[in-house]
Amino acid sequence: MNPKLFALFPALALFAGIALFWPCRAPAGGMPPTSGYTVLAPIRHGNLTVFPVVATRSYDTEEFLTLDEGLRSGEVIVTESGGVQPLMRRRRLPTPPGGPQVNQLVLVNNSKRPLILLAGEIVTGGKQDRVIGKDRIIPGESDPIDLGVFCVEPGRWTGSSDRFGVGGASAGAVPAPMAAPNVRAKAMADKDQQQVWSEVAKTRTAMSETVTVEGAAQAINSTSSYARVMNNEEVKQKVDSVAEPIQRNYQSLIQQLRDQHAVGVVVAVNGQMVWADLFASTNLLEKYWPKLVRSYAAEAVVTRTKDREADIKQAQEFLNHLDGRHETVDSEPGLYRHTEIAGDGFRAFELTSLLPKTGFDLHVAKMAE
Repeated sequence: MNPKLFALFPALALFAGIALFWPCRAPAGGMPPTSGYTVLAPIRHGNLTVFPVVATRSYDTEEFLTLDEGLRSGEVIVTESGGVQPLMRRRRLPTPPGGPQVNQLVLVNNSKRPLILLAGEIVTGGKQDRVIGKDRIIPGESDPIDLGVFCVEPGRWTGSSDRFGVGGASAGAVPAPMAAPNVRAKAMADKDQQQVWSEVAKTRTAMSETVTVEGAAQAINSTSSYARVMNNEEVKQKVDSVAEPIQRNYQSLIQQLRDQHAVGVVVAVNGQMVWADLFASTNLLEKYWPKLVRSYAAEAVVTRTKDREADIKQAQEFLNHLDGRHETVDSEPGLYRHTEIAGDGFRAFELTSLLPKTGFDLHVAKMAE
C-alpha cells in the first residue's frame, strides 16, 4: 500500500466522524429547505393553520405602491373602459365595441411610484365588482392600461359609481378585499369567467348555510355580490373569529422575525395544504397580511371541519417543490416578468420586478390542485 495513502487514514477517519455527528440545521420536522424559504412552527385556530415563512434575504421594496395605498390617496384610478377619456395623458386607449364589458376595466397610475397589483384583489363599484386576474406591475405616471379582471358580481350591470373604490367605500375607508383561495384559483389558474362565477355562487351558498341570525341567509342569497356576502355582519363575525387571533399572533411574530426576514405564509385548511403567499420583504408582507388572513379564514369558514392537522414537514415540502412540468412566461421588458408554473398537483405564479436595481421576485403564490 502507498505509504502516503496509509498516512491519510487517521485524518479521513476524523473527518468522517465530524461529518457523521455534525448537527443538522434543517427546520423542525426534518425537511431541509431547498427553495430559499424556511417554514416555522404553525399558528392554528379552528381548522385554519398558518405556517410563517422566513427567507434567506429580504429586498428593498419601499418604492412600490400597493393598490390600497393608491386608491386611498386618489393617485390610482380604476374605471369602466368608456369613462377613461378625461384621464388620458398621451394616447387614447381604444374603447371596445358596445361600450364597457364584463372583463375590461381601465387603470391609471398617477403616482410616480410603480404600482403592484395582486391577483385576487377585488375592486368594487362601476357596473360590477371585479377581481384582478394576474399579478403585475404598473409603471409610475402610466397611460391608461387595460386591467385584466373577472367579474365577481354576475347579477348586476348597472353603475353603482363612476369609479371603483376600496371595498366599495369612499377613499380612506377600508382596504380592497382579497378573494378567498378557492375564488383566486379560478381567476389565476383557470382564467375562466364561468368558473369564477360558479365558485362565487358556491361560496355564497356555503356562507348562507353557516349563518344562524334570522334573515341573514336570505340576505346572503339575495345578492350576487361576493363583496356583499363577505360584508354581511354575521359572515364578518365568523370570518373575524378565525382571522383575528391568527392575525394578531402573526403580526406580533412578524415584528420579532424582522431580522430573520419574515416574508410569507403557507396555509392549510383541515390539514390540507391549499396555498402559499411569499413576498420580497417583510414590509410588503405587513401591508398585505390583514386582508390575506381574512381571505384564508373565509375559506376555512365554509370548509367542513375534520379531525386532521398539517405539520411543519408537510408545509416545508409544499414550499420546496416549485419546479414544474411546464412554464408560461409573460413579460413587459424593463418592468416585470410573470411566470406561471404547472406541476404535479400544484400551480405556482412568480412576479419578478425588472425595474432598475431590482431583478427579484416581488410575490410568489402557490396553490394546490
